[in-house]
Order: sequence, then C-alpha cells, then structure tokens
Amino acid sequence: MTEIFSHTTGTSRRRFLRGTSAAGALLAAGGMHFTAAAAAATAADPWQRAQGIVERCSRPLLFRNEDFPITAFGAKSSALVPAKSVWRTEILDVKTPAPGSPDCYPAIAAAIAAASKAGGGRVLIPAGNWYCKGPIVLRSNVHVHLAANAQVYFSADPADYAKYGDIDCGKAGKLVLSRWQGNDVLNYSPLVYACNQANIALTGEDWTSVLNGQAGVHVDAGEGPWWDWIDRKEGKVNAGSVNPLNLPLETVAPELPAGQRALIQGTHPRWNGDTRYLPALSEAGVPVSKRIFGTGHYLRPCMIELIGCSDVLLENYHVVASPFWLHHPVNCRNLRFSKVNMESTGPNNDGFDPESCDTVLVEHSTFNTGDDCIAIKSGKNRDTQLGPTRNVVIQDCVMNSGHGGVTLGSEMAGGIEHVYAQRIEFRNAHWATDPLRSAIRLKTNMNRGGFLRHLYVRDVTVPNGVDARARKAAPPDANNAFKGLATGSGAIVTIDCNYAAGDDGVRTRPPAVSDIHISNLRAGNAKMADGAFSCWQAVLILGPVASSFNGPAGTPVLPVSNVTISDCDFGTPRNGKEPVYLHNAKDVVLKNVTIAGQVVNRKLAG
Repeated sequence: MTEIFSHTTGTSRRRFLRGTSAAGALLAAGGMHFTAAAAAATAADPWQRAQGIVERCSRPLLFRNEDFPITAFGAKSSALVPAKSVWRTEILDVKTPAPGSPDCYPAIAAAIAAASKAGGGRVLIPAGNWYCKGPIVLRSNVHVHLAANAQVYFSADPADYAKYGDIDCGKAGKLVLSRWQGNDVLNYSPLVYACNQANIALTGEDWTSVLNGQAGVHVDAGEGPWWDWIDRKEGKVNAGSVNPLNLPLETVAPELPAGQRALIQGTHPRWNGDTRYLPALSEAGVPVSKRIFGTGHYLRPCMIELIGCSDVLLENYHVVASPFWLHHPVNCRNLRFSKVNMESTGPNNDGFDPESCDTVLVEHSTFNTGDDCIAIKSGKNRDTQLGPTRNVVIQDCVMNSGHGGVTLGSEMAGGIEHVYAQRIEFRNAHWATDPLRSAIRLKTNMNRGGFLRHLYVRDVTVPNGVDARARKAAPPDANNAFKGLATGSGAIVTIDCNYAAGDDGVRTRPPAVSDIHISNLRAGNAKMADGAFSCWQAVLILGPVASSFNGPAGTPVLPVSNVTISDCDFGTPRNGKEPVYLHNAKDVVLKNVTIAGQVVNRKLAG
C-alpha cells in the first residue's frame, strides 16, 4: 500500500523546481540543500524563504480550454426542504434535498471522466442545488468549478462513501487509502478525494459556491449522521467505545512480545475502540493493507482529502458541516489554498490540516471551525514514512472560533519545519459564546515526538483576545503536577509538549522544539462582566515532561529552546500573578513585550 503514496520521483521533483526566482531558489530540493550564499541569506532574513514559497505557489495552473457541464451528463437540480442539523445541544434549522431527489454522483463522475479522457478541462457545476450520493473524485489536469449559487449537498448516509472506492474490502465496503489523525488506513472515502493526481483544481465563483457535508443531518436509514459517531449512546458502538470487529493484538500481531503488546494497548478499558485501535495497529507494525475500517467502524472521513498530489489549487468556495477535518492534504507538493470560507463547528472540524506536505500557501481565508483552524501535521506512531511538513506560509487570514488559530501538531512524528505566518487577524468574533482558545498553538508528546523548528510569526492581531473566561483553580494532583494549566485553552501563545499524554501507551519519542520567533503581535481585551481581559495567560511553554517518558533509560529529553518574542503587546491576562509560565524551557527571550501595561525585557528559563 505504501507505493500508492510514492508519486514524487526524482524526475518530478526536478520539474517541480524549474523557474524559481531568486527567493524561490532558496527552497531548492525541499529546502534541504542550500548553497552557502543562500543559507547565509536565509539566516539573515528567514522571510526571504517565505517569499519564495509564495511565489512558487502563486504560479497559475494551466488547464485545457473546454467545459464539461454536469447537466450534459444528466445532472438535475433538487428542491430543498427544511431539516435539522444536530451536534449535541446545538440544533440548527437547515435545508436539505427533498426525498427522492435525483442523485448527481453519476453525472459528476462521468463529467470528470470525460474531461480526463479528453486530456483535461473544466467540469462545471452550475447554479442550483445538487444532491450527491457519493464522493467527488478529482483527476489530473481537471478543474472542478462551482458557479455562483451552486450548492453541492453530499448525502448524509455513510454507506454512500463505502461504494465507490478502488480497494474492495469485502463486508467493509469499497474503500480508499486515507490517513486518519496521522495513521494510514483503508476507510470511507472523503467527500472530495484525490490520490496521486497532478495539476488539479477545485474552485468556486464566490462564497455562494457551497460544499455542504450535511454531517449533522439525520437520514431515515443507515448509520448517520456523521457527528453522532463521536459519542452516540443507546447501546450503539461509537468511535471510542469497544468495537467487537477489532481483533486482539495477539491475533493481528502475534510476532510481538507480550510485553510490547501490553504497552501498546495500555490500560484504557476501551483501547480497542476505533480511535485508539488504529494507532495501536500502527504501533504494532500492522501493514496498511490489514488496517481495514469502513462499514462497521466509526472513523469519520474528511470533507476534502488529497493524497500524494502535486500542483493543487483550492480556491474561492464555502464549506459547511464537514464530517471530520475540512481539508486534509497528505504528502502533497505545491498547493495553494486561497479565499476559502469555512463554517463548520462540529466535532474535530479542523479547517486546514496539511500533513507531510512541502510548499503550501494559505491565504485570504476565513475560519470558523469546531477544532483547530489550521493544524500542521506529519504522521503519528510509526507512520512517518512520508517525512516532515515544511515550507508553509499562512497569511492574510481571519480566524474566529476554534481550539487553536495557527496550530502545529499534535500528530507530528515526522517533524515540522519552516512555517511562516503573517498578517493574521485572530479575530475571535464569537468570544462571548464560542471563543478561540489559543492563537498560536504547538502540541506534541512523548509518543508523537518529532521535531518542530523554525516557526516565524509576525504582524498579527488578536483584537478580542482568546478564551479569557474565569476558571476555578485546580486542586493539587500528585499524579499530574501540570493539571489545570492553560495548555488547552486560555494562552495566546501555547507550547504544550505533554499534550494528551494519557492517550498514548508507548511514549518513547521525546520531541525536539526549537527556533520559534514571534514579533509584532497585538492583543486587545474583551470586556467581560468582571473586567476587560485578553487571555488567561499570555505565554505558556510546557516543555517535554521527563516523567511521562517510558522508553530506554538515558534517552535525552530536550528542553524547548531558542524562543524569541519581541515587540508584542499581550493585553491584560486574567492570571496577572503568572502571565508567563515555563517548564523545561531555556533561552526564552522577551524583548519589548508589554503585558498588562508593563514592558518586559527578560531572558527566561524554567
């Protein structure tokens, strides 16, 4: 199965690098091999590297000039009827295609196939309401475009995404190669999918061009809706509960010593629930061909997932109600994500999660998500064969609700490096009801390990702060001295190297976090009933916690190092007694940093 990922040959890599500018030349060979002059220039001004990324990703893609309207292949628009979208206590009045609406999946698939056969072109989804009972599968040299007022309503029945995959897994369905929270898997198809394609585009005319996952809409039959899977009750299996289809590790990995199997499964009573069982299979070395989920399992697919693709444009459309992460490019190269509006606040609804990707531009997009707005990733457990994510620029975006704004991790076992964020407005518009929890967030642990280095952030605003709600002091816990820290919510800058440590039985890979530079951040205060505050804490750095490690004795556990925060104003933290918290960190420099009106110039360690 791993060969499905292997599309970037030496030849294609060389083609990919042609025509770079002086700034772009700094990125040669994925940034791994610099001339001495280029290395010196980048060291003097790392933002030169960022400019090279922007230039490369901004080059227009070229497509054959022929349109393939889906109506020419039999697609018919649908009437809409009222429906309810439900996520726990949040119930929204929405519209859904009327019962008996025509299925446009065959027409969309036929139009894409015809464009591909012709050598490329534009598949046009015109204005109207289009009901799609299956995935949109992108192909090389094909541009799928939604006209103004075109709305694609994807079926809310999970069975429709186990019908058309290219891997027949018997009772589990016809599935696709996917990656779920950092682990490779055969699973339901994402609603929009591509694997090993080049020169592809998915665009809209404007934000009336809508992709609607309907993930909270109940259907009359089947296992839906998607959002129920996270915690449904009434005796039904959900994503985290014991799944009898998941065989014991003694059966699927009999070659492992008993002690290793015990360490992998840990002590959690529901260790073989789907969300824990998949990473256990990775840790046990079970090949992807045997990691069969799909029907009978409850790992929700992404809205848009691209595996092993190059030269990609995602632009100018609106996404609502995604089953899981909204956008998940994996092992992709040269990707531009521009002018996308995201309104999806369901469970694990991250907005944009590039994983093991190289050369990515995110710009002019708005995030209102149920989890991290952006979360950069690179694999988990032993699934690190795709390498790091590197060379990412995020600029000119607006971030409202979400767990983190610009987030790195937590699935980052392959490493993350050379990430640049500038001119971001962490607007936090819904601060009173659904606040942004952190603006800049880094998270890993002793399992996810990896390296995280060369993060540069500049010229960003946090006008309404982040989650600054009052909180009760946590009582002392002898088993967890860090309980109650604002690692999950409340710090504007968060570095958490002990993230969800209890979720991973094998904790043998200490992370290495260094070279983080933040400048010109401006935070405002939100006026609350008891005062005006910008956050709970300004900066929280929880470096690797040595007691969490359970690998070989003598393995180095490195502190977070070389962090500079300069020319910033963090507003007024609610926790005025400890606005900055450090553990296992060194060479943390605050230069011309204002906290609660006081200017701080200090070098810190903890």
